Amino acid sequence: MRKLALSDEILLSIEKPARYIGNEVNSVMKDKEQVDIRVAFCFPDVYEIGMSHLGIQILYDMFNQRDDIWCERVYSPWTDLDKVMREKHTPLFALESQDPVKEFDFLCFTIQYEMCYTNILQVLDLSGIPLLASERTEEDPIVIGGGPCTYNPEPLADFFDIFYIGEGETEYFHLMDLYKEYKAKSLSRKEFLHDAAKIPGIYVPSLYEVTYKEDGTIESFAPVCSDIPAVIEKQIVMDVTDTYYPKAPVVPFIRATQDRVVLEIQRGCIRGCRFCQAGMLYRPLRERDLSMLKDYAITMLKNTGHEEISLSSLSSSDYSELAGIVNFLIEHCEGQGINISLPSLRIDAFSLDVMSKVQDIKKSSLTFAPEAGSQRMRNVINKGLTEEDILRGSGEAFAGGWNKVKLYFMLGLPTEEDEDIKGIAYLAEKIAEHYYEIPKDQRNGKCQITVSTSFFVPKPFTPFQWAPMNTHEEFLGKAYTVNHTIKDQLNKKSIKYNWHEADVTLLEGLLARGDRRVGRTILKAYENGALYDAWSETFHYDIWLKAMEETGISYDFYNFRTRTFDEILPWDFIHIGVTRKFLEREWERAKQGIVTPNCRQGCSGCGGRSYGGGVCYED
Repeated sequence: MRKLALSDEILLSIEKPARYIGNEVNSVMKDKEQVDIRVAFCFPDVYEIGMSHLGIQILYDMFNQRDDIWCERVYSPWTDLDKVMREKHTPLFALESQDPVKEFDFLCFTIQYEMCYTNILQVLDLSGIPLLASERTEEDPIVIGGGPCTYNPEPLADFFDIFYIGEGETEYFHLMDLYKEYKAKSLSRKEFLHDAAKIPGIYVPSLYEVTYKEDGTIESFAPVCSDIPAVIEKQIVMDVTDTYYPKAPVVPFIRATQDRVVLEIQRGCIRGCRFCQAGMLYRPLRERDLSMLKDYAITMLKNTGHEEISLSSLSSSDYSELAGIVNFLIEHCEGQGINISLPSLRIDAFSLDVMSKVQDIKKSSLTFAPEAGSQRMRNVINKGLTEEDILRGSGEAFAGGWNKVKLYFMLGLPTEEDEDIKGIAYLAEKIAEHYYEIPKDQRNGKCQITVSTSFFVPKPFTPFQWAPMNTHEEFLGKAYTVNHTIKDQLNKKSIKYNWHEADVTLLEGLLARGDRRVGRTILKAYENGALYDAWSETFHYDIWLKAMEETGISYDFYNFRTRTFDEILPWDFIHIGVTRKFLEREWERAKQGIVTPNCRQGCSGCGGRSYGGGVCYED
């Protein structure tokens, strides 16, 4: 009988013990004596967040299709169990077998956001694996990082043996087969890592050396061996229809953040928003076949018992067969009590017609993401959305019965001026006025507009990667301007305003564009108690400020200065298809407020065609 790693006494003393017991519907159990490789896949956050992540579900299913590999899951223990495990010296374990993570061949992290970096160290620490890759022995698992944050892996370079750059369906099995070969020959960890570095998309940080100039910028970045590549090429799946996708994803025991079937309809985006890292990283756009989506939708709903299905992509409205899949789901789900979720839609007549069929208009709200308050700023960021589009969409929504609107904006964007900031309040007011122009007897109650602003963080591989960030005081000053201007509007009672924390944003900026030297700050912050930094109740900014002071790292260098085109950026050794020349050109166009058309309107020569398919070859 399967034995749990935690005693009943411990499980009854902590919050949500179901996070740690495994054995959920569709989880995969194997005989560990009958497999050659054991892989622990970790989402370094709490179970409910990690179980909502599609990427791990895809790779979990992919690995477990092979008889010689057993892939299991592990998540960050919440603070209550973290304390108990340290007190009782209980090693961190995988959910399926409940075996210690240290016994596995590989520990793979998916790194989705910068504020989970100390949780990565928590998982290593609780597993009994040395935090620094240089201190690991033949007895330790190979530690791999993947996901969007690994497109600048340098702040985490000291903690990882390998980074996988790209989509996991491409080269992971090549890596596993190489490991089997080395394991059979009893070759060393060092020899394996050296040959792994020759596999496309595999970056082994210990085999690359960085030098710095007197001003702190990078002087050189190069491999220490002549037989490994100087440039790491992003690996992507071009045929997203005939590839791995789970028909029976694991169903959590407790309510996850996204407790539903997730159907990824396409990868990539045609829009080219200059602030959006994902829109550049996942180019070119690649669509899944409609017949495949229909088949998987029915099968996944049947195999999970979920009562909701979500169509996932960066911009769902750009999927060419959207009407086909939506109408199929409406027809199939009718009378079954299954909800259909449609995130990332552009609000137009078709979208509103669809949403009126799948949502309770009285309860739901519509979401617009203008991102900037003025047309000038929307042109700077290449949003491709006019005020006319926004007002027309909201007007059609109000006429359709909606009265709740959520608006998302960013503050601190490059070239931003006072009028752009106040424009956020003005736009919200215009939408409210639009509502109250409807005759009173035709309105659906009072209008509710929620305005939310986040603070802008420049990300690697975007045209804004050279831009400076605002200071803490500048961010809060801009939020105050929005708040004050909203209170001056005629319909202020219909408008609610929320804004993000400035201190978290500054730290995210440091981790997003940092170099290897930032790794010692992450380590010091963790040693001083930083953990679950993505959660406001557990985030302690003073710990990070102290760690920065102790390690000689400053926001002035990493956040507040403008970078020049001749500077070597920490991530320049990675090639994502989108060229640096294109990003430079887009940065210049942004400063001039020039809009670049989306990929279906005209090719902008970004470099995505080098992959030989997708939207680049539709015509």
